[in-house]
Amino acid sequence: MSSSAKANIRLKFANDKQVETLLDSLTPEANSPATRRVNIKLQKAGLFLVLTVEAEDTIALRATLNAYLHWINSTVNVIKLVEGA
Repeated sequence: MSSSAKANIRLKFANDKQVETLLDSLTPEANSPATRRVNIKLQKAGLFLVLTVEAEDTIALRATLNAYLHWINSTVNVIKLVEGA
């Protein structure tokens, strides 16, 4: 794939467990993206989750970023709910 659009996002979390939980929940989706127009890479860097998206065009990049940021936000909300219980 020849990418014309790329984004790197580093999100810092409160603890290692949150980053690990996010990686565990999002990695299966990243390994099997819905379209061949994007490549997705998730990494842990200390307390940071690093999301790298390479896409053939800005439309695929934006759609993928929106989906992943939504999933990350939802997962963080669940983590906070469980941790607060």
